[in-house]
Amino acid sequence: MVLVIILAVIALIVVWAIGTYNSLVRLRTQVEEGFSTMDVYLKKRFDLIPNLVSTVKGYAKHEAETLEKVIAARNSAYASGNKEDIAQAEGQLTTTLKSLFALAESYPDLKANTNFIDLQNSLKAIEEDIANARKYYNGTVKTYNTKIQLFPTSIIAGICHFEKFPFFEVSDSAERENVKVEF
Repeated sequence: MVLVIILAVIALIVVWAIGTYNSLVRLRTQVEEGFSTMDVYLKKRFDLIPNLVSTVKGYAKHEAETLEKVIAARNSAYASGNKEDIAQAEGQLTTTLKSLFALAESYPDLKANTNFIDLQNSLKAIEEDIANARKYYNGTVKTYNTKIQLFPTSIIAGICHFEKFPFFEVSDSAERENVKVEF
């Protein structure tokens, strides 16, 4: 009888460990899927920026410094390697895009240009998609990171080397402020 109880307890522990491991793998996959989805939208934005910049160049030739910053931020964002670098570079890109749109406000002809309006609307839609993808990614990261830290799941997470994922956040407080363009 004692042997049966011991075997039953061992069987329950094994079933719990397998279930816990599988739930952690499922959550990790959701985090990776969330990041990949966001990455697709970031690539779409990356591809759209040169068209937007070239449209603005025709109207604001003497604003080369702002345009160069946008292109440099774009290139930096796409060249970033790990998730932390990508998050930081994307924050810088968002700031430079705000500068570009603020600059465009100073050129009435540009604001009326249908190519610019179409590009701006496309970029706004992509920015909304990126924001939603960031929310989803951060939500899955929160769920995953919480789960791997809670006892007794933390035991399986530690044994199987489940590591925390970083949140996608703005690291520079200056990026949170409104853009000011002065001439």
